[in-house]
Amino acid sequence: MPQTLWFFLLPGFSMMGLMSAIEPLRVANRFQGELYRWHLLSVDGAAVASSNGMSLNVDGTLEALGSGDTLFVVAGFDPLATFTPRLGHWLNRLEREGALLGGIDTGSFVLAEAELFDTQRLTLHWEAIGAFQERYPSLNVTQELFEIDGRRITSAGGTASLDLMLTLIGRDHGEALAVAVSEQFVVGRIRSRQDHQRMQIASRYGVHNKKLVQVIGAMEQHSEQPLNTQALAERVGVTIRQLERLFRQHLDATPSTFYLALRLDKARQLLRQTDMSVMDVGVACGFESASYFSRCYRSRFATRPSQDRHALPALAT
Repeated sequence: MPQTLWFFLLPGFSMMGLMSAIEPLRVANRFQGELYRWHLLSVDGAAVASSNGMSLNVDGTLEALGSGDTLFVVAGFDPLATFTPRLGHWLNRLEREGALLGGIDTGSFVLAEAELFDTQRLTLHWEAIGAFQERYPSLNVTQELFEIDGRRITSAGGTASLDLMLTLIGRDHGEALAVAVSEQFVVGRIRSRQDHQRMQIASRYGVHNKKLVQVIGAMEQHSEQPLNTQALAERVGVTIRQLERLFRQHLDATPSTFYLALRLDKARQLLRQTDMSVMDVGVACGFESASYFSRCYRSRFATRPSQDRHALPALAT
């Protein structure tokens, strides 16, 4: 019997994440007959607009699912905007009836809000991870491309959905079929879940000095309690003066100004993707003074934090 997959679309969902999940199924069927069927769902059975403005018609509501089917929640911008207790109850009913539940892009937010994660590993789009961790600090979120952990399957969205489906196809129908499907999309290799969502630090910033890369990594990991320049220098075995010279030479900045920019960028993501207060966002990004946070924020983004949180979300998959 063909395996049936259902994709539950939320307003502003990621079209790229959805199509990257469906197209491998289509090609697998082309090679070996009807292995998969798929259907689209929405809250009310009406068409849903994606983040790129295109709308897709759907086949029904969550009530159309049968027990034991597989459901992926596909989201993008503001995934909890349409979350209701009724939706949470629906998802929990599916769980009790044996459905396999997953999330694509920021779909993990919806499953988490419905309390459908326990100790399972999960992932979502890297740009939303900070907001997710602030809202659900006890959950086991990773930065992998995708996670398959028991009856929970999550993808970071974008082309990570392609790698997820290729992995599932290989698991269920053999690696040869997965490779054949990947070649139809001119994919050089099937990425494993451990592949990085983002470019490595060296590629993102165009730097290749090993010590500098290590320091930037430490900065990204310590935003709530920032390390001082001396502590950063000691981590890589250089003096403060040597570290400052590396930053000037490769990034045309001082360690402190670069670090401040990283923390402010994280603050902007949290403001646009969570309902945390401005004060709590400032604290989460290492600012003890609200006035200092506001002043730094306005200097970098030419707007106050309270004004910026109502702008379009930073997430744009």
